[in-house]
Amino acid sequence: MADDLLLDDVTAMLAADPGGMLQATASSGSQIRTGIRQTDAATIAEIVAAGTPRAIIVTGMGGSGISGQIVAALANTHSAIPVVSHRGYLLPAWVGGRDLVIALSASGRTEETIAAAAEAARRGCAVVGITAHGSPLAGVIAGSRNAWHIPVDVQGRMPRASLWTLLTPLLLMGHALGVCNADDASLHTAADIADDMSKRCGVHVPVLENPAKQLGLQFAESLPMVWGTGEVGPVASYRAISQLAENAKLPAIHGEIPESQHNQVVVFDGPFASGNSLDDLFRDREQDAPRSFRLVVLRDSVEHPQMARRAQIVEQIASRRQVPVTEVAAEGQHIVHRLASLITLTDWASVYAAIALHIDPTPIGPIDELKLRLAASAGQA
Repeated sequence: MADDLLLDDVTAMLAADPGGMLQATASSGSQIRTGIRQTDAATIAEIVAAGTPRAIIVTGMGGSGISGQIVAALANTHSAIPVVSHRGYLLPAWVGGRDLVIALSASGRTEETIAAAAEAARRGCAVVGITAHGSPLAGVIAGSRNAWHIPVDVQGRMPRASLWTLLTPLLLMGHALGVCNADDASLHTAADIADDMSKRCGVHVPVLENPAKQLGLQFAESLPMVWGTGEVGPVASYRAISQLAENAKLPAIHGEIPESQHNQVVVFDGPFASGNSLDDLFRDREQDAPRSFRLVVLRDSVEHPQMARRAQIVEQIASRRQVPVTEVAAEGQHIVHRLASLITLTDWASVYAAIALHIDPTPIGPIDELKLRLAASAGQA
């Protein structure tokens, strides 16, 4: 069971977070302002002067790669050219010399991203690396023709806590290329929204007044199904389930309305819905409560009318089957502002879920083990 009392004990919370994930989560607004200040306008001007590409492919993995999914979502409402998020070693077969490949890596050591950037250079693509100085990925960029490096410094934060450090220069570049609406002014406002949300969700705000602590407890005590609406809800949903995995070590299910209503919705009649749980007569109900679904709907404030009706109806369907429902509404009208409000809240909630379960949010043991074993196997080859 989640420890709700712990979330009202600031000293105990900070002690339970030795890696400083709470502090890192509070830095979102600062990351945006630093990104605006430090992104070199002359480099972006050179990229724009090279001409409009046929398509833009943004490649990256994990906490770095989510930025590509975000800019692709923003491009859906604004761009006249395709913007594609790519995660993996091999670029799609159609990518060629008329395309722009943007490679994102906080550390610059992500092997899949390095491989994709090197392949882009071999195919004659224009290549941009948003990554750390002196990293292997920066080396690939430096050794390529028609390539640019935009340096970033995550200041020791984990990639998942450095979203806006990589995303801000990517959005500024996207704005200059005409594929998304994210100028300096809109990003400054997004920073203000992130700061305001962090004040409302901060460690000193008690549970009863803190939306992120309340949502974190709900995450911690359920099997969350996180569905999004509109343009930003789906990508915020994917970000939320990824943060729950890394921070709280919790499984969660990502969905998008309306697609999830053509398949995932049927699980409300399955054994993990509260009203249908397969019960063991000999189970200790105090110590071994079953984990059941909770539907969390991240509502974009700009929605197709039919999508809004679908969200309302599916919440009613869930409630009739005793599946608890939480609705989180985006704030603002500008697409970047809506995104910032949803991501900041759910980022905080994922850290609180970890702490309420007495889990250190920072370590990523299985990922570290995987990297070590890959390195060992490469050394033996």
